[in-house]
Formats: sequence, structure tokens, C-alpha cells
Amino acid sequence: MSQDIYIIDENIECIKEIRKLFENEKHYTFKNVKTKHIDIALRNIPSLIIINEDSIDRDIIELCKTIREDEDNSITPIIVTSSIRDKDHRIKVLDQSVEYYIKNPIDNDYLYYTIKNLLRLMSINRTVSPLTGLPGNVQIHAEIKKRLLNKEEFAVFYLDLDNFKAYNDVYGFLKGDEIIKFTAKTISNNIHSIENNESFVGHIGGDDFVALVSKTDYDKVCQDIILEFDTNSIKFFTGNDVERGYLEVANRKGIIEEFPLTTISIGVVEITPDRFRNLLEIGEVGAQLKHQAKTNFGSSYIIDRRK
Repeated sequence: MSQDIYIIDENIECIKEIRKLFENEKHYTFKNVKTKHIDIALRNIPSLIIINEDSIDRDIIELCKTIREDEDNSITPIIVTSSIRDKDHRIKVLDQSVEYYIKNPIDNDYLYYTIKNLLRLMSINRTVSPLTGLPGNVQIHAEIKKRLLNKEEFAVFYLDLDNFKAYNDVYGFLKGDEIIKFTAKTISNNIHSIENNESFVGHIGGDDFVALVSKTDYDKVCQDIILEFDTNSIKFFTGNDVERGYLEVANRKGIIEEFPLTTISIGVVEITPDRFRNLLEIGEVGAQLKHQAKTNFGSSYIIDRRK
């Protein structure tokens, strides 16, 4: 996933220098924004904001407050570069929850590693699932909201496992964790392999996942995920269970119940400009689709293409 870095600067000299520093780094994108267009940077929820105080035509304290008061950018790291060396001024800027105050003229090596290490730390901190290494709800919501605000055409995939509780009851939580990690890898492999696509995969928790995919052949994406899952998930079952085709689980009364082997269900909501007003509406449709998919036997998917 590309790291979008916005540089608030009235001239382009600063961004030229930074782009030179990162010319061999493919995962960093630098964009220059004038002070009056700060709303553009905030709307796109960047990975990092760099402000050159020497060139902006707005009070630095006020500008930093604007960023921090924006709900979606409350944890977006900020670096301020400035030729002002007065200690009281530096403290006032840092008091606005600014991560770094770097004095101009900038030491390029220092700036390079500050940016890299700060983004690495943010990436680790935002990864709320130690099991799968995938982003959690905060980033999922931010990514969907960003695309809605930019009126993009994309789809939200809601994915989870069928009969996962029965699997845990039979094989235990450690084996359950293994099939969760396998599911995360299967989804990521197929979503991130789509060429020229702004894709995103997140882990809501448990056996629930979300993926965002820019406009493409959504049927093929679902079919590829299901094919890989069904082909390789067999290794998580004993030979007897595979041959029988179902799991045997004792209920609270000690009666043996039969459950099909674990499969995957996918509900896909196509998003077109102005169709949905917020995340809640998308989630409601996604939940309905996933419920419908679960009524089918085996792994299945349903795509909502209503405009």
C-alpha cells in the first residue's frame, strides 16, 4: 500500500528535494499542497503531513490545530520544518501534538530517516491484528470514508467463514487461529494481485474481513478467492472429516450435530458516486449480502450492483 505524504508549502523546492531523497523508494508518494488547500490533504487522510513554516501564509499553531481537530487526521503524524530557532516557539508548535520540529536548512539524511522511521512506527501501531498483520477498524473506516469523499467507484468486499465456531469446537482455538491466518493470506493474495488497482485488505476481527477494490471484474476476484480457499483449506481437516464431508459436534445436551466443513462467504457492495451517504449504509447492505451468501451451500458470493 502506497504511503501518501502531503507537503504544505507555497513553493515546490522542498518537495523536489524530498523526492530526490526517495527516488529509489516505490512505496512513497509526495504531493505538494498550498496552505489554502489544506482541506484536500485532510480529505485524503495522508500517512504523513510535512509543513514548511517558512513559506506558509497562515499561523502555524492555527494550522496544526486545524489538522488535529479533524477527526480522520487526529493521529496523522506532522513534521514542521522552520528556520525559527526560538525555544518558546518550538515548544508551542510541539504542544499541538506535532511529532517533529526540524530546523531549516534541513539535513537531508536526518529528514530521510525521520520520515522512514516515523511511518514505520505508525504502520506498526495501526496494525491492530497481531494474528494476521492486517489493518483494523480505524483504518478500514478511514479508507472507506476517503473513497466516499472523493466520489470514487469501488467495491467493498465483506468476507467471513461459515461454520467457524464448529471448527473451533472440534479442532481448538490454536487450529482456529491457523485457518484465520490462512484466510487472511488467501484474501490478500488475490486482492493485492489485481494489476493497477488501489486495493486494501483489513481484518475486522475473528473470522471477519473487509477488502476495498477499485473498479474491476468483481466476479473474477470472488471466484479466485473461493477457488484458492476451497483448494487449500482441506489441509486444516483430518482425512476422516474430509471423507465424511462434515464435522460432528456435541451440543449442550450432548447430542451430536453435523456441520458442513468450513467455507467462505463473500458479500460485495458496489459503490458509485452519491449512492451511499455513510459507512453505516454500506455496512447494512454488506451484512444483508453476506447473510444471503451464507444461505447457499459451500463457498459462495453475492454482488449488489444496484445503482
